[in-house]
Parts: sequence; structure tokens; C-alpha cells
Amino acid sequence: MSKILSPAWLALAMLGAADAGAQSAESAPADAAVKAADGKQIQQVTVSGGRADDMTERRNSVAGKQIYGREELDRNGDSNLGDVLKRLPGVTLGGRPGRGGDVRMRGMGSGYTQILLNGERPPAGFSMESLSPDQVERIEIMRGPIAEHSTRAIAGTINIILRDGYQQRDNQLKLTDTVEQGRHAPNISLTVPGKTGSLTWLLTGTIAENHQHDQTETHNRDIRGDGVITKDENVLDETGRETRSLHLTPRLSYKFDSGDTLNFQPFLMVNRSDGDTRSDLTQTPGVVPAALQQPPEYNLALANSHSEATFLRGFGNWVHKLEGAAKLDVKFGFGSGHSDSDSLRYQYDNAGNLLDRFTDTASVRDRSANSGGKYSTPIGKQHALAAGWDIELGHRVETKTSIDQNGNPQFADSGDNLTADTRRLAVFAQDEWDISSQWSGYAGVRWEGIRTTSTRSGGGGEISNTSSVLSPLLHAVYRIPGHEKDQIRASLTKSYKAANIQDLIALPSLSRLNSATKPDRVGNPNLKPELATGLDVAYEHYLGRAGILSASGFIRDIDDLIRRDIALQNTRTGPRWVSTPRNIGHARTKGIELEAKFQLQELMAGAPAIDFRSNYSRFWSSVDDIPGPNNRIDAQPKQTANLGMDYRMKDAPLTLGGSLNWTPETLIQTSLSQLVYTSRKRSFDAYGLWKFNARNQLRISANNLAAEDAIGANTVTTSGLTQLANTTNQTYTVWSVKYEMKF
Repeated sequence: MSKILSPAWLALAMLGAADAGAQSAESAPADAAVKAADGKQIQQVTVSGGRADDMTERRNSVAGKQIYGREELDRNGDSNLGDVLKRLPGVTLGGRPGRGGDVRMRGMGSGYTQILLNGERPPAGFSMESLSPDQVERIEIMRGPIAEHSTRAIAGTINIILRDGYQQRDNQLKLTDTVEQGRHAPNISLTVPGKTGSLTWLLTGTIAENHQHDQTETHNRDIRGDGVITKDENVLDETGRETRSLHLTPRLSYKFDSGDTLNFQPFLMVNRSDGDTRSDLTQTPGVVPAALQQPPEYNLALANSHSEATFLRGFGNWVHKLEGAAKLDVKFGFGSGHSDSDSLRYQYDNAGNLLDRFTDTASVRDRSANSGGKYSTPIGKQHALAAGWDIELGHRVETKTSIDQNGNPQFADSGDNLTADTRRLAVFAQDEWDISSQWSGYAGVRWEGIRTTSTRSGGGGEISNTSSVLSPLLHAVYRIPGHEKDQIRASLTKSYKAANIQDLIALPSLSRLNSATKPDRVGNPNLKPELATGLDVAYEHYLGRAGILSASGFIRDIDDLIRRDIALQNTRTGPRWVSTPRNIGHARTKGIELEAKFQLQELMAGAPAIDFRSNYSRFWSSVDDIPGPNNRIDAQPKQTANLGMDYRMKDAPLTLGGSLNWTPETLIQTSLSQLVYTSRKRSFDAYGLWKFNARNQLRISANNLAAEDAIGANTVTTSGLTQLANTTNQTYTVWSVKYEMKF
């Protein structure tokens, strides 16, 4: 361990060397031109405003931060942030193409990836992949945690920075129409910057409407231990959905005469959705012995649903300059969210007679407030010390009701109010040091404690869960002498994953057609956080202005891994299959990640204007308490890859591009009784961009051109019974036309 700690302590002198290396070739012509008439060289001073470009900032970051700005966000004309994320190195999306899913780094599902919005955790229920890219300034990806942010980031952190407008000068209007299966989804986005005296602002808004249709076919089969089939049925579900959304992201910044700065950025997201579902259930004749044949739960089910969700989040900070180049950055914020949903489901037999009617309603109210700050001061040349705090208070009230046509509740706490309170406190300190022209180092430590309590209006007493984690963090960068474009990174960190509030205290989530492959879900107030020790090593070679070749490897040792058990339990409506989370022991995952990104013209004189980008990842993992060979970390594939190119034509204002996103099929033993299969995911996207002039351009794009079916299989073997569910989900090609103008 000490051999790792010593070099890892040495990290953070990157800015000078990186800038010198990057600018040496480019600045030579300019330097030669700046001479007096007598031939004497005149000293040239370059002043630049705003932050560094994306690649320079990545190169200068000791803790290994990748930056993707407006160029990447605008490239394909995507209508949702999920389609942008899936192309980034080491990032995958759960779910089928075109429908998003949980965002994963290094293939790890179950919440191992920390998602931040402006450096803070988004409100509960916030769906990041539904966020419009036009609301985002840049995406930051950090493979290892840092003390300033929460260390709830075993796989890594994705930080979404909302539009800040530091370079914005023109009004921008974007008109988009997206078509899927002939269904239109219009989108309008407007960005308006402004300045009055010391006050600057940027107003960004997006309004959208979406129409979608989904079709899922599931084949369910139950087999006894003696090989006799006791159930064989097919379920065809078709859903139509209409969604309307409004996103507003204004930003205000005021600079005082003293040099202090006050920033405030509220974020409003409003979503409304209506859906209709038809479910046809048929039993396969002659497969189940007549003596064992049971009538189906229904032959036809019709349901309609409505949901509304509103999230308001406020981000603010005050930067106060102190003596000696020290400064105090005080953050403040608030959050409010509410969501309501209701559905009405009718179930009929094969003669059209009504069998049952189910009414389900859910209401969630969230409120939060947070404060934090960071004091930073130089303590020597190229040496900075910082310390700070984070405090967050959260309050949730959740109500769920489920009744049948006779008014009978479907679970014990139906109609009860569940009240949950969360308290989070963190303190941190970090030291960044440019030790020499070759070495830079970062050392940090963060303590974070979380307490969650809940009560039910129907009684049952208070349930509480308290956890705390101390995370020491070390990062280092070594620049290879004589090779100014090459550097090596290393990190040794402690991180964790806390159980989410739903897994701790949530009301039950009921499943229609309840089975071992489709169980109800409940929480467990005794869950402990998963703790991970991580080692990251990377080699980077920078090419030209925006190119890089990199190879990295990582290891994560995880204790108190959380997995779900499935068991048959007695409930007030009879025996039901229920999934419950618990800590099961130790796991390990490791992997290698390769990236190549460059502009061909910077490497070959006279080459066509082609930008090339690619990445490939290979993962290994194992869970000790689950037998192999497929005892992998939840949802983690063995590989994932992306390949993309852009070609700017010489004789026409046209740019053509495309990308291929590939994840192979996976087979994972998620518990002693459950085996889950997911088919490969291969998504091919393409676009064309025509620039009429500097202020007007038209972008046409297509996502998921292959439109392959997404196939899954879920097998649960328990209590002498094997239950299988094979699912086929259709996917669709999505076409988009976007007109962009500046005025």
C-alpha cells in the first residue's frame, strides 16, 4: 500500500506544462510576427477569457476529469441527454435503444454511478436522460471521486453543468421535429443572453411534446422440479403515450465592485404524461396437463394512466475574495418536487365479462434545502489548500393506494402517508500541489454521514437508518520528461454507495401478473452502505488541439454488496412473490478502457477534414457469495464500444457524421436463484449538417437505424419451481430535423 501512496501523493502541476506543450507549435508563427522594425523581439502578452477549452481542462485536471462541451452536445442533434451520454467513453444506458434507462459507468448498474446537477445531487425522481441537451453547457465525467463532491461514486461521477453563458452573445432559437413510427415530437428551444451594468443573465427554455408507441411480448413458463410444465402463457402489451414537458434554466450573475460575485440559477422541469395500455394474455393449448391447468388471471386488460411531475431546483453561490489570493465560496440551494400518478385497469375474461378493476394512485412530495462552502488559499508557490462543508436536509411525504373493484386494499399500508426525513452532513479537506515540472499531486479526505428516518400514518413506529463513511483520496499525475504530450495518472480512493430511500423505507411496489420473474418490491431499513476501495491508472498521449490516445485500468473491491432476494410471502391478498434487498458480502470488478480521438488533418498534411473518435472497454467482475461462472456485478456487460466519425466537406458547407454504439449480450447470475439474460445492443446513429451561413443551419439526424429487437430472459429457480420469462421489446428508428438560428 505504501508503494502506491507515495506516487499517488504527488499529483498536480499540470497547468504550466500542459499549456506550454499544447501552445508551443501554435504560438511560434505569432511570436515570429511580433517584432519591431529594427528586428528586436517585442514581448507578447496573450489574455484569454473564460475557462480553458475542453481538452486543455481535461489535461490539466489531476483527478482525471473528462469534459464534453457544446460541440459534443450539438453534434448529432439529439433531443434527449441520454442519447448523448451513450456515446461517451465508459458510459452505457440500461433499457432498450430509444427509451433510455439508468445511466451507468463501467457497465455497473444499481446506482453505482453518481449523477450530479451543477455539482449537487438532483431532486428525487429527477430523470436525467429526459433532460434536453439545449439546457446543458457541458458534461464532466470523473472516474475517481474527489473530496469536494460526494464520494457516493463507486463507478464514477457524471456532473451535468447547466447553461452558464460565459461565452454566449447571440440569441439562439432551435426548432426540432422528431418522428418515430410516423408520430411527431416537436421541440422548441430558446436561449437569450443579456447584460446590464454588473448584472449578466442567460435565459434558456425548452418546450416539447412527444408521442410514442411500445410493444412488448412476454412468454411465461413455470416448470416443476420433476419437469412437468404448470404454466405456459403469452402476454402481448401495447402502450401508447403522450408526454408534454417544459424546462426553464435562467442564470443570473452579479459582480460587485469589491470583486465578489453572486450567482443564482433556478431550474424548473414540468412533465405531463397520458397513456393507454392493452394487454392480451393467451395460454398455449396442450402444453400444461389438464389436471394442472389454471384459468388465466385475465384474457384482456385495458388500462389508462395519467402522471404529472414538477421539479424546481435552485443553485446559488457567493464568491468572496480574501487577502492573499484566498477566497470563500459559499453555496446555497433548495429543491421542491411533487409527482402524482393514477391508473385505472379493467381485466376481462375470454367472453368479455369484467373480472376485476384496479385503481392505483401515488403521490410524492419532496422538499430539500442545502448549504455548503469551500475556503481555499495558496500556501506556497503552485500549492493550494481547501476545506469545506456540505449540509442537506430532505423531507418526503409519499402516499400509495391500490384497491380492487370492491374497494379492498391490495397491500397492508394502502392509503397510509409515509413520511421520510433525510439529514446529510459532510466535511472535507483537500491539498493540491504542483510538486515539480513532472509531478502534480492531490490528497483529500471527506467524511459524510447520512441519517434517514420514516414513519407511517397507520402506525408501526419510527424506522431509522444511520451510516457514515470516511473517504481518503489520492490522485497523481506524472508528465514524462522529454515527452510533453505524454502523462500517467494514478488514483487510490475510498468510495461508497448508500442505499436509496426507496430501498430503505418505501411503500410496496405491486406487480400485476405477480410471479418470481415479476415480483412485488419492498424496502429494508437495515441496509448498510456498500464500501469500495479503488485503484485507477491511466496513460494519456495528447494529439493536436483536441486529440487523445489513452489507456486506463481500474479495480474496485466492494464490501457489503446489496442484492435482492425473491421469495414467496403471505400477504393480505394471499401468497405473493416479493423482492427484498439485503447486504450479501464482497465483490470485485476490474477493467481496461481505451480511447482514441483525433482530427486527421492535424496528423496528416492534406488529409480530408475527418474527426475520428472511438472507445472500447473490457470488464471483469465476481461476487463471492454467488456461484459462478456468471456471478458478475449487476447489469455489467463484458465489453462495450463506440465508434464515430465526422467529415466536413471542402466544397460545400456540409458535415456528415455517424456513430456506432455496441454492447454485447450479457448473462448474469444476480442471486442464488435468479439468472438474467440481455441481448446485444447495437445502435447506429447518423446526421448531416448544412450551414447556410454563420447564423443559420439545418441538421437532419437518425438514431437507432438498425432498430433491432431488445430480447431479455429472466429465470428464477426456488421452492422446487423454475419460472421463466422471455421478453421481446420492439425498438424503432427515430428521425429528427432541427433548424438552428442566431439573431
